[in-house]
Amino acid sequence: MDYKPRPEDVRFLLNAALDAPTRLAALAPFAEVDEALQSQVLEEAGRFVGEVIAPLNRTGDETGCRFAGGEVTSPPGFREAYQAFVDGGWPALSAATEDGGQGLPAALEAVLYEWLAAANHGFTMAPGLLHGAYACLKHHGSDELKQRYLPKIATGEWLATMCLTEAHAGSDLGQVRTRAVPQADGSLRVSGGKIFISGGEHDLTPNIVHLVLCRLPDAPAGPKGLSLALVPKLLPDGTRNAVHCERIEEKMGLHGSPTCTMRFDDATGWLVGEPGRGLAAMFVMMNSARLHVALQGIGLLDAAWQKADAYAAERRQMRAPGPVPASRGNESADLIAEHPAVRRILDTQRAWIDGARTLAYRSALMLDVAAHDADPKARERAQRWCSFVTPVLKAACTQQAFQGASECLQVFGGHGYVREWGIEQIVRDSRVTMIYEGTNEIQAIDLLVRKVLPDGGAGMSAVLLEMRDTLDASREADADVQRRLAQLRYLGTTVAMAAHANPALPCEVADDYLRVAMLTMLAWAWARIEAAAPQDGARARVAAAFRRWVLPEFEMRLGIVKRACETVALTHAAQPQAVAR
Repeated sequence: MDYKPRPEDVRFLLNAALDAPTRLAALAPFAEVDEALQSQVLEEAGRFVGEVIAPLNRTGDETGCRFAGGEVTSPPGFREAYQAFVDGGWPALSAATEDGGQGLPAALEAVLYEWLAAANHGFTMAPGLLHGAYACLKHHGSDELKQRYLPKIATGEWLATMCLTEAHAGSDLGQVRTRAVPQADGSLRVSGGKIFISGGEHDLTPNIVHLVLCRLPDAPAGPKGLSLALVPKLLPDGTRNAVHCERIEEKMGLHGSPTCTMRFDDATGWLVGEPGRGLAAMFVMMNSARLHVALQGIGLLDAAWQKADAYAAERRQMRAPGPVPASRGNESADLIAEHPAVRRILDTQRAWIDGARTLAYRSALMLDVAAHDADPKARERAQRWCSFVTPVLKAACTQQAFQGASECLQVFGGHGYVREWGIEQIVRDSRVTMIYEGTNEIQAIDLLVRKVLPDGGAGMSAVLLEMRDTLDASREADADVQRRLAQLRYLGTTVAMAAHANPALPCEVADDYLRVAMLTMLAWAWARIEAAAPQDGARARVAAAFRRWVLPEFEMRLGIVKRACETVALTHAAQPQAVAR
């Protein structure tokens, strides 16, 4: 079965749980983007994704991309689907109207790209970097570069890449060796090699805009010496630039997306932003990409859940324990959806999907607030939310995509392990999301070491206090969440104190700390969902599954971090102290 977007589920979370229409109406650019218009956009997006993009998923996986003579051929149907995508105005949905975009809220774009990834992850890798490339160029490009390239990127007429990784460097960008030599006409000559470049070469668009991390002559070693260059496949006069795809990787999954090894041989490019400030410019693109990778995780988990839920509603095996289910009728066996073990799998993944969606959509709303709110303090609060929550979502949602898809495969039994049902493709495709755009371990270290600890936890505490203040302590579920928020606030202080005795400790416990943070935020999300729909029987069942099967991990992860801190304290206390002479 192909993935089917369900706009009604999204509308509930945006409108009832997050009050998105009211929030967006308060922002000047979206004053006329009312609930009816948002609903219309979601309906059309769901139709397009379900009818045009989803049916190509299996073809993309089985046929894959083809490489010959330095050129890449996309799977059958991809070029036509991408042209329909452009003709429909879907690329970079939230780009400014003056750049050729539609000027719609980031929250609607977030939903679109979640659905695209769920329907056809391989296809979505092609336009998946447009939003980040657009933001990077919009904020840091010269007027000339913006005039030449921004409208093409905003409309999707030209696709873009993010060229960071090199074979010897991996995630250590300070070791990047790609060189850029300034020319008398203001251009650069870029030389070097990049690996793992999604869509570095393809036949979807005539031009490809590469954003390349590089090093100018005499630049200092390390990350502070990096600059960013825009290097197009085709130069402004239409001639081919010295940009070459040497091969595409044979991957575990994502066969519909070409992952390229690229070579730049004195290719012509232009500086984006200031010399030596390449990472600052690139991070605009990377942070945008990380939220979209989190949405990929949510979408892929939803796709896996849809398959498992549909299968469980048709497959009969054995008698289910407990009361006789109404679905039994005269059948000799019950639907496996009635079996507690299967019900637990399905409801647990549904709890992750809806809770994570609530957090991701709120993050998208905060992007709009940070960009457009008239109140500087509101913009600051929104930016702080995105800074702290984005690494949490990227890591936790992608981890759950892979683990949850594997759980959904379990519902099929042996049928899930064969290609017929398509669930095994989701397991393969989802695994890479835990690796790219910064591995999940890097996200955890970024959260704890670079964001929580430097200010003693003050920034994170501010985010958590804002979450606390949206809750009603008179409600039992809300009061429980408030208690967990307080525990998470104190946990940051505990780690900070232990880190004085063992500076390596934060890196050791970062994964567990991030997991505590995600579970706390999921509890907050489910409190909002339950408050918005207190009489909804299906959501109440999933909420109960969240509290019974998901939330108990909070105590385990909290205990791991606290025990590590206590061990450091005991070890430090046992060591002989230096005596002053």
